[in-house]
Amino acid sequence: MASTASAAPAAAPAAAADRATSPAFLIEVPPVDVPTQVARNQLVVQKGGSGVDVLEQERWVSPPADEIRRALSGDLAARLDTFDVYGAPYPNGVPVYRITVNVRRFDSWLGSRAVLDAVWSVRKVGSESVLTCHTLAQVSVGPGYAALVDGHRQAVAQMADEIAAAVRAGASGRGAPSTPSGQCATGKPSSGKVGAGAA
Repeated sequence: MASTASAAPAAAPAAAADRATSPAFLIEVPPVDVPTQVARNQLVVQKGGSGVDVLEQERWVSPPADEIRRALSGDLAARLDTFDVYGAPYPNGVPVYRITVNVRRFDSWLGSRAVLDAVWSVRKVGSESVLTCHTLAQVSVGPGYAALVDGHRQAVAQMADEIAAAVRAGASGRGAPSTPSGQCATGKPSSGKVGAGAA
């Protein structure tokens, strides 16, 4: 019987939705890019130096790109006391920060570690400046598939911490922060995929 795995966060308490005041800004988290080899419902685990096993009996509830986006959206909304307006209209006059994520590695080492290597950007909609940063999260895991999935959940949470710090810095005008994985860069967006979406 196939098992299911999910990196999505638990639902936030209903009381969190009853805010007395409107958020200072909104966030927009578009779909996340992931490597082709893990863009499937089956769990893909590393084997040896460069091989992988595709586990037909161990599956994500939804493809990893969707799981990462859902978890990241929930984490950021909770950390920043706001909500994700991707795919929904939003009022004029409220700042919106668009967060674009390109996952370079999403490695699963059973009984060892979960690795998330991603480049992400934060751009205020309508601004000509984009902040681009790098997160490398490596989480040690215990035996079993549930521990591996939880390790990926923790890795996404680490990335959410770094992105939330960047959004706060941008909203307060403090400029580009540093992250545990390395320095961030800021400037006008190029024609590259990360951070180059239309305002």
